[in-house]
Amino acid sequence: MRQRYPALYPRAVPEAIDHEGEIDGRPVFWRSASLAAGANGASAATPAAEAHETAVPLYVHGVPDSSDLWLAFLARSGGLAPDLPGFGRSGKPGSLRFTIEEYADFLESFLALVGVERVSLVLHDWGAVALAFAQRHPERIERLVVINAVPFLPGYRWHRTARIWRAPLLGELAMGTINERVLRLLSRESNATPGPMPQTWRKSVLEHFDQGTQRAILRLYRSSPPDVLAAAGERLGELGVPALVAWGRRDPYIPARFGKAYADVLDAELLELADAGHWPWLDRPDLIGRVVEFVGAGSG
Repeated sequence: MRQRYPALYPRAVPEAIDHEGEIDGRPVFWRSASLAAGANGASAATPAAEAHETAVPLYVHGVPDSSDLWLAFLARSGGLAPDLPGFGRSGKPGSLRFTIEEYADFLESFLALVGVERVSLVLHDWGAVALAFAQRHPERIERLVVINAVPFLPGYRWHRTARIWRAPLLGELAMGTINERVLRLLSRESNATPGPMPQTWRKSVLEHFDQGTQRAILRLYRSSPPDVLAAAGERLGELGVPALVAWGRRDPYIPARFGKAYADVLDAELLELADAGHWPWLDRPDLIGRVVEFVGAGSG
């Protein structure tokens, strides 16, 4: 029998609130949710409240996502989830280079905007840019969850699609072909559950996949050859915070050995999911509870 996908997020998430603001004159969009009850049943403050005492969950998405990705997590843990520059509803200015360092700058400015000092980071894919922020300010990180993230580690070589995007002209041509039909076809390899990625995910991606997002993706990949990725993680071993690495082993983009490599350098617990792909909680919804439980252990 064909397995049904879980919904990308529950329909009833009244705790999630949309926000709009500005950083350096550019629009920024984010979502926040109050933490009514975590996995252990303990209550906590709203995201910006008592920031000096309580670490706030901060969810950082990758390519080609937005804060839409994290609604199921926010509904259970509370916290913050911004749309990174170039993605979702945040600004997509052509003046940005969309480099790892620029995204680290953005996260620093974003936390200043919302008045949060200490966070528990949860990141996926290119949400790895948050690791650059974490290495700048290890004292501001309470806990860390890495989920099938771009390796800021030695030895990684870009996957097939990324190599296309990194190629001048070819990347622009490939971006221009993305529509519902193509996304359905390409995303068939992204998950372990039979079929393409869920319709809710595809709809979210296509809703924001304009020229600004396409430009951001191309610049981000082109500014990040393997040596830059390795250099971006040179001080990961100095973080010294409780960490969880969750890895879908059927990820077609990032081999499972990099999940172990992340766990080794971070001295982290490694949770490998043999029946999950690049977005592992879409194949294994129970992962959401595991992440929320881990993050919640550091709150209060």
